[in-house]
Amino acid sequence: MRRKPTPFEVILWRHLSNGQFSGYKFRRQHVIVPFIVDFFCPSKSLAIEIDGQTHKNEKDRARDAQLQKYGVSTLHFTNADVATNIDGVLTAIKMTLNSLQDRWIRQPHPNPSPEGEGL
Repeated sequence: MRRKPTPFEVILWRHLSNGQFSGYKFRRQHVIVPFIVDFFCPSKSLAIEIDGQTHKNEKDRARDAQLQKYGVSTLHFTNADVATNIDGVLTAIKMTLNSLQDRWIRQPHPNPSPEGEGL
């Protein structure tokens, strides 16, 4: 795990952190064994990768296929995308989040507390 994020991760993190991006919460440098993804939205099971010069398309496709087996969707953006088109990156993320089903569906509690009883 990297301790210091790249400048492009910092730019995107400013938009994704603290639940400020359309109410979705993200984690940075999230472990999905055996992988570490740059950003992860647990409620939608979406990984976001910022690809620098070290990324290899074939290896990324194999990794994405493995993550998909775990139910994780992956979006890739280049450093240049983040640096020159952050609005486009954010729009693509939002559209993807809106298209994905929630990872957890809230069910009514099996033993709801009686409202107003015993007060």
